[in-house]
Amino acid sequence: MKVKIEDYPEVLNVEDIQQILGVGRVKAYELVASGQFHTIRVGRRIKILKAVFIKWLEGA
Repeated sequence: MKVKIEDYPEVLNVEDIQQILGVGRVKAYELVASGQFHTIRVGRRIKILKAVFIKWLEGA
């Protein structure tokens, strides 16, 4: 069963990005490191606001 993006929490992590895009771990981290959308570092964890990610996904 495929999970809808609406079902994910308001703050995503890299694993969520992997699942949404259907890419591997390395590609997900490359995308996050590319600076194409704003990320938040909490210690060693990387967080992405779902609203920001959706805007990026839609090409805004």
